[in-house]
Amino acid sequence: MRILVTGGAGYIGSRTASLLAAEGHDVVAFDDLSTGHRGAIDGLPLVVGDVRDEALIAATLAEHRIDAAVHFAALKSVEASTADPGAYFETNVGGTIALLRAMVRSGVGRLVFSSSCAVYGVPDSLPVGEGAPVRPMNPYGESKLLAERLLPWFEGAHGIRVAILRYFNAAGAAADGSAGEDWADAPNLVPIVLKVAAGRLPAIRINGRDHPTPDGTAVRDYIHVLDLAEAHSRALRVIEARGGSIVLNVGTGRGASVLEVLDAARRITSRPIPAVDGPARVGDPAAVWADTRRATEVLEWTPGRTLDDILESAWRWHTTHPDGYRGVVTPAGSGP
Repeated sequence: MRILVTGGAGYIGSRTASLLAAEGHDVVAFDDLSTGHRGAIDGLPLVVGDVRDEALIAATLAEHRIDAAVHFAALKSVEASTADPGAYFETNVGGTIALLRAMVRSGVGRLVFSSSCAVYGVPDSLPVGEGAPVRPMNPYGESKLLAERLLPWFEGAHGIRVAILRYFNAAGAAADGSAGEDWADAPNLVPIVLKVAAGRLPAIRINGRDHPTPDGTAVRDYIHVLDLAEAHSRALRVIEARGGSIVLNVGTGRGASVLEVLDAARRITSRPIPAVDGPARVGDPAAVWADTRRATEVLEWTPGRTLDDILESAWRWHTTHPDGYRGVVTPAGSGP
């Protein structure tokens, strides 16, 4: 297929674009480079633009005769969304509308949408299944849910088939350490822990030790970014073959606590990684992990990488690229 990947120079988008290209698809990345990096796209064609620019997206779809889109382009910080909710609704919802309208204009009928477990908020029970109540606790999660709610209307009116992937905590890097998450832009636990291990931060702050979990620290479902990329590829194949849209959780089905991640990182890096205690964040669930049975059934896919794989690959990336993509030579063909 000929596939447009919005946010294709970002962390998850670039790994998915690279995998799709390796599988033989013709891939075009679309990114405004506000947090994405030219050095991440492995020489793929890149269109630089704002995802809210419907005319530019439509022109890109037409020029490259695109068959399907994978939509990552979005703002993603929970904290920043609380400070500036308007920006999140404008980009995450408005950008999705622009893409959908451009797809209608260009006759593109397949979409994989990057959603989030943030749509669930604080779950009533664990693991979290796709039928759980959706009650976002922050503007980021609400923006993803609002974007999700647009999609069935476009399917009904225009026949666009959609795979909505609600994924959990993406982490890790390419196995050879050649590409990964730029920790300058990453507020998440794994890159912060490794930043401390590398001496770039003095200590990791543990947000609460009195959660109702086995060791008192928050529990999350960490999925390797390469497993996540494979799920997107599988989802494209599924909506190509079936007549309707799907909503799937994409995680490992297992939770790891902050202390478990910290202990594993100390073992893998052979660094002490100091930690200090802080208060739990308001509205932060004590534990969230996915019920992945439906994804396994529908996608015929199971994540194959462990927490150790995540930490080892991320540590390899960060130690060989301590400044992220700054200084990485942009491959030929990445285009303006």
